[in-house]
Amino acid sequence: MSQYRVLIDANDEKGLVHKVSGVFYNYDLNILSNSEFVDKESNKFFMRSVVDGDVNKEELSKAIKEVLPPKASLKIVEPTKKNIIIMATKEMHALGDILIRHEAGELEANILAVVSNYDKLESLVSKFNIPYITVSHEGLERPEHEKKVIEVIESFGDVDYIVLAKYMRILTPHFVETFEDKIINIHHSFLPAFIGANPYKQAYDRGVKIIGATAHFVNNHLDEGPIIAQEVIHVNHAYSWRDMQRAGRDVEKVVLSRALKLALEDRIFVYANRTVIF
Repeated sequence: MSQYRVLIDANDEKGLVHKVSGVFYNYDLNILSNSEFVDKESNKFFMRSVVDGDVNKEELSKAIKEVLPPKASLKIVEPTKKNIIIMATKEMHALGDILIRHEAGELEANILAVVSNYDKLESLVSKFNIPYITVSHEGLERPEHEKKVIEVIESFGDVDYIVLAKYMRILTPHFVETFEDKIINIHHSFLPAFIGANPYKQAYDRGVKIIGATAHFVNNHLDEGPIIAQEVIHVNHAYSWRDMQRAGRDVEKVVLSRALKLALEDRIFVYANRTVIF
């Protein structure tokens, strides 16, 4: 017996849920979970179903496509562990949280390696028996350094996601395009507020009463990729900007791990620089 995640992104029309459910019934599949959403402004239909039964994946795909509108997107995914590479610089809170959750079996992932431009985090990563690769940027122009990083990543073969766990270097368009729709970043701010360097100092100077973190896919607009997850906490006038930073790091690690879990479980649909999360 096989289990599949059926992911549908299509123009909306009457009876789509009924039609797709009918295919499941005809193939004697059990629906373990089902979620759907219609964006009425764009007339877009999204559906995520988890089914199990004895069926050929290609046959099921063909049958579902026959009941969908033209140009619909259909993915049928087997729930196996995805391959990820984590990139970090010097801060360990986001990286450490992912490593611990992975060790505890909370993430459907194979962590192939941690790649950094410093060797500072090697002792932490070595405790989890995961390869740690330092690609120093010292003395290198950004394109030259990125070329070396890309070579390292591609040496691991098929990589589903690259997780920027506080990787503090701006990526070039070439890097982003090389791994299009595969890069997840954590931004130490509640986007779109306080974009750029030292957002906690910016927040302190503004006198904010909440701070937060945003996990998003990376595109070629700094910190403006499709948002996956966000969270906030309350602060007050007694917080220095460093107090805000310490509190914010707790939020950052939780939000990044949450976003990664959603991606690994195929719960994210991206369209028009937005996301639908099931």
